[in-house]
Amino acid sequence: MEKADIGLIGLAVMGENLVMNMESKGFTVAVYNRSIEKVENFVNGRGKGKNIIGCTSVEELAAALKRPRKIMLMIRAGEAVDHMIGQLLTVLEEGDVIIDGGNSYFKDTIRRSGALAEKGIHYIGTGVSGGEEGALKGPCLMPGGDAKAWETVKPVFMAISAKVDGNIPCCEWIGGDGAGHFVKMVHNGIEYGDMQLICEAYQLMRDGLGMTPDEMYEVFADWNETELKSYLIEITRDILKFRDQEGKPVVDQILDTAGQKGTGKWTSEIALEEGVPLTLISEAVSARCVAARREERIEASSAYAKKIEKLTGDRGIFIEDIKKALYAAKIISYAQGYSLMKEAAEHYGWKLDYGNIALIWRGGCIIRSAFLGKIKDAYDRNPDLANLILDPYFKKAIETSLKSWRKVVAAGAANGIPLPAMSAALFWFDSYTCEKLPANLLQAQRDYFGAHCYERIDCPRGETFHTNWTGHSGSTAAGSYNV
Repeated sequence: MEKADIGLIGLAVMGENLVMNMESKGFTVAVYNRSIEKVENFVNGRGKGKNIIGCTSVEELAAALKRPRKIMLMIRAGEAVDHMIGQLLTVLEEGDVIIDGGNSYFKDTIRRSGALAEKGIHYIGTGVSGGEEGALKGPCLMPGGDAKAWETVKPVFMAISAKVDGNIPCCEWIGGDGAGHFVKMVHNGIEYGDMQLICEAYQLMRDGLGMTPDEMYEVFADWNETELKSYLIEITRDILKFRDQEGKPVVDQILDTAGQKGTGKWTSEIALEEGVPLTLISEAVSARCVAARREERIEASSAYAKKIEKLTGDRGIFIEDIKKALYAAKIISYAQGYSLMKEAAEHYGWKLDYGNIALIWRGGCIIRSAFLGKIKDAYDRNPDLANLILDPYFKKAIETSLKSWRKVVAAGAANGIPLPAMSAALFWFDSYTCEKLPANLLQAQRDYFGAHCYERIDCPRGETFHTNWTGHSGSTAAGSYNV
C-alpha cells in the first residue's frame, strides 16, 4: 500500500477541511480520530475515492506514513494534546515530527518542544487561522518550534496555505519553540478587538441613529470599499442583509450574549506579565464577559431605567465620524498587539519578523484586511519602530481621524451608549502621547504609605529618594523595584 505524506489526528470541522485541502494539493493523508466512527464516516463519505487512508489506531497511523513521519494534531488544546503526545511517543522514532495545529497556549508549546527535543522528536506549534472555509481553501499558517523540522513540513504548509498577490503563501516560519502559537494568540487578541470595535460601530448606528439592518448594510458595504476593507467588515455587511424564512433580519433574532475560547484572555494575561498596556483588547475580552451576564444586565437596566437618547445632527456626517473613529481605534489595536509581540520576542529570545507577520495575515485568516499591507510598509521603513503609531502613515491617519474619534466617544458617553474598546483606545492614545502623566503624584502616594521611594526630575534615572512625609516615619525606605 502507498504510504501517506502526512497524518492528521482530529476529524472535527477544521481537521476534516485541512485533510481535504492537503489531498487536493496532491498529498496522500492518513487520518485518525479517537472516535473510530468518525474515521469510517469520513473515509466512506466526503473522503471517498480520494487519497485518504483511514486508520483505527495510532499504531496503524504510524505504519501508514512515510519517514520521517509527520503527524498534525487538530484536537482540543490542553490535556488532550499531552495525552495524545504520550500515545504517539509509543510509536514514533527519532526524527519524526509532531505538529500541533490547535489553539494551544504558547507556554505549553515551549514545554512540549523542550521535552520532545530530548527524545529526538521534532515539535512544531502552528497557529492556524481562517475557520472552516480557510482550512478547506487556504488558511493562514503560523508555524514555530523546532527549526530542524521546518524543511520537512514546508512543502505541505506552503501548498495548503492561502495565497495573496498572485501566489505568495500566507505562511512563514515564525520562530523557536512557542513563537508560532504566541503570534496566533496575539492574532486572536487583535481579532477580539476588531470584532468589538465593529460591534460598537453597529450599536452607535442601531441605538444612537436608529438605523435598520438594511441601512447599516449599505454603510458596511460602502466601508468595505475603503481603507476599512477587511474580512470582518465584509461578513458584518452580509450578516446585516441576511433574512430568515419570515423575512426578518436574523441579526435581530440573536441573543445578545457571547462566548469565548480563551485566547483573548491569554493575550491580556501575558500583556500584564510583560508590562504592556493592552487596554483595547482587554476591554474587548471584558465586553464579552459583560455580555455573558445577560440576566444581571436585564435586572440592572430595570433598576436604572436608562434611556438611550437618539443622536441629533446630520446622520451622514456622524456615520463618517464613526468610520474614522473605527479606523483610528483599529490602528491602536494593532499597535498594542505589536508592542506585545516585541516585548515577548525579547523575553523569549525570538527573532520575529513583524513585517512578514503582517504579510501572512493578509490572506486566509480572520483579521485579513487591506490595512495589513500598511503595517508591512511601516516595518520596511523602520524595522526598529518603537510603536506603530509613530510611523508616518499611521500618524497621518490618526491625525486625520482624531477629531471624529473624540466626537464619537463623547457622544457615546453623553448618550449612554457603551463604547469600551473605542474609548479605551482613545485613552491609551492620549496617555501614550502625553509628555507628563500624573504618575509623579502616584509615586509620592506610594512613598508616603509604603516608603517605596521615587525618582527626581533633576537627578539621573535609577537614583531613588524617600521623603519623611509625616515627620515621624523615619528615614528607612522599602526600596524600589518593578514586577
